[in-house]
Amino acid sequence: MAATDATPLLRVAAEAALAVPGVVGLQPRLAHRLAAAASSTWPETTAERVPSEASVRIDRAPDGPGWHVEVRCVLAEGPRALDTARTVHHQVRAAVISHLAAHGAPAAATVTVTVTRIVAPHHST
Repeated sequence: MAATDATPLLRVAAEAALAVPGVVGLQPRLAHRLAAAASSTWPETTAERVPSEASVRIDRAPDGPGWHVEVRCVLAEGPRALDTARTVHHQVRAAVISHLAAHGAPAAATVTVTVTRIVAPHHST
């Protein structure tokens, strides 16, 4: 992996976030949501679904080597949102750093987790 290739890191970060108990899904960023809304009028251009990577933003760290990762999560009601967000932060950071180290890239990463909403579990009646 090239040191500047963020594409694999998007997948790694998304998978790590989705593996955390209490994470229901990832919320796409506004640009992806607008593109999905626009593409619904042209079904032939629509992807089957927005990939979870669309909910993760990865940029080179502005203050030196490494990466900055932003994850937007939808959480389940019940567990404390703060605890779940902290777990997402730790899991994503560990997964990204491990991936970088395995590919010989500088293993520095900062992570920001944003909880976009909390959803109640569905009850079947």
